[in-house]
Amino acid sequence: MVENVIWPAALDATLTRSEGRRVAEDLAVPEPTVEEIAKAVQQVGYDARIERDKTYPREHEPRGRVVVTNADDATKSDLLGAVAAYLQVLRE
Repeated sequence: MVENVIWPAALDATLTRSEGRRVAEDLAVPEPTVEEIAKAVQQVGYDARIERDKTYPREHEPRGRVVVTNADDATKSDLLGAVAAYLQVLRE
């Protein structure tokens, strides 16, 4: 079973690529929460588990992370792109 970890920094429009953003700036949203990310992951069709007490290594404040399970058929880049697209829809 493959588990992918999605940190909020990977989808954060306020961060640069060197600070941890993994998607294009036009796909990213400002300051995404783990709840929004988990909801978007479920909309894409995968199971999500929130771990709130985790801190991204390049940040100092814990924002948590989302662990995606049963995503054997998607690469991490594809998964991040799909989640970013749903985040934009959720924010509208």
